[in-house]
Amino acid sequence: MSGITPALSESCKETVDEAIKLAKKHKKTIIFDPNIRLKLWSEEKARQVLMEIAGQVDIVLPGIEEGKLLTGSSDPEEIAEVFLNQGAKVVVVKLGSEGAYFATESEKAHVSGFQVDEVVDTAGAGDGFAAGFISGLLRGWGYAKAVKFGNRIGAYALSVEGDMEGYPFWGQVNPNQSQKKFLVRKCVR
Repeated sequence: MSGITPALSESCKETVDEAIKLAKKHKKTIIFDPNIRLKLWSEEKARQVLMEIAGQVDIVLPGIEEGKLLTGSSDPEEIAEVFLNQGAKVVVVKLGSEGAYFATESEKAHVSGFQVDEVVDTAGAGDGFAAGFISGLLRGWGYAKAVKFGNRIGAYALSVEGDMEGYPFWGQVNPNQSQKKFLVRKCVR
Protein backbone atom coordinates (compact mmCIF):
# COMPACT_ATOMS: atom_id res chain seq x y z
CA MET A 1 0.00 0.00 0.00
CA SER A 2 1.27 3.45 -0.91
CA GLY A 3 0.94 6.67 1.05
CA ILE A 4 0.30 8.48 -2.21
CA THR A 5 -3.24 7.12 -2.52
CA PRO A 6 -4.74 8.75 0.60
CA ALA A 7 -3.16 12.07 -0.42
CA LEU A 8 -5.14 12.21 -3.65
CA SER A 9 -8.61 12.82 -2.20
CA GLU A 10 -10.86 12.07 0.75
CA SER A 11 -12.52 9.25 -1.21
CA CYS A 12 -9.10 7.75 -1.91
CA LYS A 13 -8.32 7.87 1.82
CA GLU A 14 -11.64 6.16 2.55
CA THR A 15 -10.74 3.48 0.00
CA VAL A 16 -7.41 2.88 1.77
CA ASP A 17 -9.22 2.64 5.12
CA GLU A 18 -11.64 0.10 3.66
CA ALA A 19 -8.81 -1.90 2.07
CA ILE A 20 -7.10 -2.12 5.46
CA LYS A 21 -10.33 -3.31 7.11
CA LEU A 22 -10.82 -5.99 4.45
CA ALA A 23 -7.22 -7.17 4.65
CA LYS A 24 -7.42 -7.44 8.43
CA LYS A 25 -10.76 -9.27 8.22
CA HIS A 26 -9.17 -11.83 5.90
CA LYS A 27 -5.93 -12.00 7.92
CA LYS A 28 -3.74 -10.70 5.08
CA THR A 29 -0.36 -9.08 5.63
CA ILE A 30 -0.43 -5.35 4.96
CA ILE A 31 2.76 -3.71 3.71
CA PHE A 32 2.89 0.09 3.73
CA ASP A 33 5.36 2.43 2.02
CA PRO A 34 4.62 6.03 3.10
CA ASN A 35 5.77 7.42 -0.28
CA ILE A 36 5.39 10.97 1.00
CA ARG A 37 4.62 13.52 -1.71
CA LEU A 38 4.41 16.97 -0.12
CA LYS A 39 3.12 18.45 -3.37
CA LEU A 40 -0.13 16.62 -2.59
CA TRP A 41 -0.65 17.75 1.02
CA SER A 42 0.93 19.54 3.97
CA GLU A 43 3.51 17.98 6.27
CA GLU A 44 1.04 18.08 9.14
CA LYS A 45 -1.75 16.33 7.21
CA ALA A 46 0.70 13.79 5.77
CA ARG A 47 2.08 13.02 9.24
CA GLN A 48 -1.39 12.63 10.76
CA VAL A 49 -2.85 10.39 8.06
CA LEU A 50 0.26 8.31 7.36
CA MET A 51 0.97 7.64 11.05
CA GLU A 52 -2.66 6.55 11.44
CA ILE A 53 -2.24 4.12 8.55
CA ALA A 54 1.16 2.93 9.82
CA GLY A 55 -0.48 2.06 13.14
CA GLN A 56 -2.75 -0.44 11.39
CA VAL A 57 -0.33 -2.32 9.14
CA ASP A 58 2.08 -5.23 9.55
CA ILE A 59 5.15 -3.97 7.70
CA VAL A 60 6.26 -0.33 7.25
CA LEU A 61 8.88 0.67 4.64
CA PRO A 62 9.85 4.33 5.16
CA GLY A 63 12.84 6.00 3.60
CA ILE A 64 15.09 7.76 6.10
CA GLU A 65 13.68 11.22 5.19
CA GLU A 66 10.11 9.93 5.42
CA GLY A 67 10.91 8.41 8.79
CA LYS A 68 12.28 11.73 9.98
CA LEU A 69 9.19 13.61 8.82
CA LEU A 70 6.84 11.09 10.44
CA THR A 71 8.66 10.42 13.72
CA GLY A 72 10.88 13.46 14.24
CA SER A 73 14.01 11.29 14.41
CA SER A 74 16.76 10.82 11.82
CA ASP A 75 18.08 7.69 13.56
CA PRO A 76 16.96 4.50 11.77
CA GLU A 77 16.76 2.54 15.03
CA GLU A 78 14.57 5.19 16.66
CA ILE A 79 12.37 5.42 13.58
CA ALA A 80 11.87 1.65 13.58
CA GLU A 81 11.11 1.67 17.30
CA VAL A 82 8.32 4.24 16.85
CA PHE A 83 6.58 2.07 14.25
CA LEU A 84 7.11 -1.13 16.23
CA ASN A 85 5.57 0.56 19.28
CA GLN A 86 2.57 1.47 17.12
CA GLY A 87 2.01 -2.19 16.31
CA ALA A 88 4.02 -2.93 13.17
CA LYS A 89 5.61 -6.37 13.15
CA VAL A 90 8.43 -5.35 10.81
CA VAL A 91 9.97 -1.99 9.93
CA VAL A 92 12.53 -1.50 7.17
CA VAL A 93 14.11 1.96 6.99
CA LYS A 94 15.60 2.53 3.52
CA LEU A 95 18.95 4.31 3.75
CA GLY A 96 19.82 4.90 0.11
CA SER A 97 23.36 3.90 -0.79
CA GLU A 98 23.95 2.75 2.79
CA GLY A 99 21.39 -0.04 2.40
CA ALA A 100 18.61 -0.50 4.93
CA TYR A 101 17.96 -1.09 8.61
CA PHE A 102 15.27 -3.54 9.62
CA ALA A 103 13.74 -4.36 12.96
CA THR A 104 11.21 -6.74 14.43
CA GLU A 105 10.50 -7.35 18.08
CA SER A 106 13.31 -9.92 18.23
CA GLU A 107 15.63 -9.15 15.29
CA LYS A 108 17.43 -5.97 14.26
CA ALA A 109 20.13 -5.48 11.65
CA HIS A 110 21.70 -3.12 9.16
CA VAL A 111 21.95 -4.62 5.66
CA SER A 112 24.51 -2.93 3.44
CA GLY A 113 23.65 -1.55 0.03
CA PHE A 114 25.18 -2.28 -3.34
CA GLN A 115 27.70 -0.04 -5.10
CA VAL A 116 26.46 1.50 -8.33
CA ASP A 117 29.21 2.89 -10.56
CA GLU A 118 27.09 5.69 -11.99
CA VAL A 119 23.74 6.80 -10.64
CA VAL A 120 21.69 7.92 -13.63
CA ASP A 121 18.28 8.43 -12.00
CA THR A 122 16.97 7.72 -8.49
CA ALA A 123 13.33 7.41 -9.59
CA GLY A 124 12.04 3.93 -8.89
CA ALA A 125 14.76 2.84 -6.45
CA GLY A 126 12.36 2.75 -3.49
CA ASP A 127 9.74 0.85 -5.44
CA GLY A 128 12.45 -1.52 -6.69
CA PHE A 129 13.48 -2.07 -3.09
CA ALA A 130 9.89 -2.86 -2.13
CA ALA A 131 9.48 -5.25 -5.07
CA GLY A 132 12.66 -7.14 -4.18
CA PHE A 133 11.86 -7.24 -0.47
CA ILE A 134 8.29 -8.46 -1.01
CA SER A 135 9.50 -10.97 -3.60
CA GLY A 136 11.85 -12.40 -0.98
CA LEU A 137 9.10 -12.60 1.64
CA LEU A 138 6.81 -14.40 -0.81
CA ARG A 139 9.60 -16.93 -1.37
CA GLY A 140 9.75 -17.57 2.38
CA TRP A 141 13.11 -15.90 2.97
CA GLY A 142 14.09 -14.39 6.29
CA TYR A 143 14.02 -10.63 6.68
CA ALA A 144 17.79 -10.12 6.28
CA LYS A 145 17.89 -11.97 2.95
CA ALA A 146 14.71 -10.23 1.71
CA VAL A 147 16.12 -6.80 2.65
CA LYS A 148 19.39 -7.60 0.89
CA PHE A 149 17.48 -8.58 -2.24
CA GLY A 150 15.43 -5.38 -1.97
CA ASN A 151 18.67 -3.39 -1.84
CA ARG A 152 19.87 -5.22 -4.93
CA ILE A 153 16.75 -4.57 -7.00
CA GLY A 154 16.71 -0.92 -5.89
CA ALA A 155 20.31 -0.61 -7.11
CA TYR A 156 19.31 -1.82 -10.57
CA ALA A 157 16.83 1.06 -10.84
CA LEU A 158 19.60 3.63 -10.35
CA SER A 159 21.50 2.70 -13.48
CA VAL A 160 18.96 3.91 -16.05
CA GLU A 161 16.54 6.76 -16.65
CA GLY A 162 12.97 6.08 -15.63
CA ASP A 163 11.29 4.54 -12.65
CA MET A 164 11.04 0.89 -13.73
CA GLU A 165 13.13 0.49 -16.86
CA GLY A 166 16.13 -0.81 -14.89
CA TYR A 167 14.32 -3.58 -13.02
CA PRO A 168 15.61 -7.04 -13.89
CA PHE A 169 13.51 -10.07 -14.75
CA TRP A 170 13.71 -12.92 -12.23
CA GLY A 171 15.85 -14.97 -14.63
CA GLN A 172 18.45 -12.18 -14.66
CA VAL A 173 19.09 -12.22 -10.94
CA ASN A 174 20.40 -14.90 -8.66
CA PRO A 175 19.61 -13.89 -5.07
CA ASN A 176 22.28 -16.24 -3.79
CA GLN A 177 25.09 -14.38 -5.58
CA SER A 178 27.16 -12.12 -3.38
CA GLN A 179 27.62 -9.30 -5.89
CA LYS A 180 28.51 -5.99 -4.27
CA LYS A 181 28.80 -3.91 -7.41
CA PHE A 182 26.58 -3.19 -10.40
CA LEU A 183 27.73 -1.96 -13.75
CA VAL A 184 25.81 0.81 -15.45
CA ARG A 185 23.30 -0.69 -17.85
CA LYS A 186 21.97 1.32 -20.75
CA CYS A 187 18.25 1.53 -21.11
CA VAL A 188 17.03 -0.27 -24.22
CA ARG A 189 13.86 1.28 -25.58
